[in-house]
Amino acid sequence: MKKNQNTTEKTSLHPRNPHRFRYNFDTLIKACPELKNFVSVNEHQTESIDFSNPEAVKILNKAILILNYDIQNWDIPAGYLCPPIPGRADYIHYIADLLATTNNGIIPEGEKIVGLDIGIGANCIYPIIGNSVYGWSFVGTDIDEKALQNCKKIITNNPKLIDAISLQSQIEPRFIFKNIILPEDKFAFTICNPPFHASAEEAAKSALRKVNTLENKKSEKPILNFGGQSAELWCKGGELGFITQMIYESVKYPMQCLWFTTLVSKKENLKNIYNLLNKVGAAEIKTIDMAQGQKISRIVAWTFQSPKQQQDFINSLNS
Repeated sequence: MKKNQNTTEKTSLHPRNPHRFRYNFDTLIKACPELKNFVSVNEHQTESIDFSNPEAVKILNKAILILNYDIQNWDIPAGYLCPPIPGRADYIHYIADLLATTNNGIIPEGEKIVGLDIGIGANCIYPIIGNSVYGWSFVGTDIDEKALQNCKKIITNNPKLIDAISLQSQIEPRFIFKNIILPEDKFAFTICNPPFHASAEEAAKSALRKVNTLENKKSEKPILNFGGQSAELWCKGGELGFITQMIYESVKYPMQCLWFTTLVSKKENLKNIYNLLNKVGAAEIKTIDMAQGQKISRIVAWTFQSPKQQQDFINSLNS
């Protein structure tokens, strides 16, 4: 069957995001031949994969990481979150823009710029992209030891990551920054994709809706095409509960982190988040809108530092 090359630009993605155009499957298959088994021509006469198939999504990610980020032997255990890379790349590029606002419009690059990834999962995606594009270093934390062990395997398989990414287990799951941010630490930013749902049942219902939309049919059995363990998908209080805890803890480290940031998927949570940030005395609050396809999200960022303190912080990292 004849295939068309669709070059439509995804203008909703960040201008520096290399994934603004539709996937070039010929190039991706050259980078990762096993992807060929999952690519077919759809009803629009364009090549695609079945995005409701977890294995297909994982192999697509593997091909993208080889082609765009020079990452070899990337894999995740069955059932773990396999995030869509274009959206994760957007977050990293917007963080770069955020840091540039306190550095005379210049994106600070290099290993002295250290990010803290809260809930790194088994995929290690944010640190991989941040290090590949901007040369940043990362500390990745998680409460799931199996996830951290998989990240360690990814790092070991890619020697350039060994000195760039360190891993730390959060031994007290009810905390976020406690036990992680040590007195000597200085982070340029934190990054987080918080658990979205308030219960396992809510997560299952959401997965079911997602698959039915992708497959355009009704199913009674949810299949998580992007995977996800319980700690990755839900927590008590859901997204708002997690971010509330994060804000309260961030107050204790005002001079050790320049920008605290998190994804906020539910627009209705913004009012409570803003109110709480004002209550705890955030010096500056920013909201950065993001979109990937039909999914609308945003980054909320806050700092406890004045503009001069922000500039001094960046200067101290660059010195």
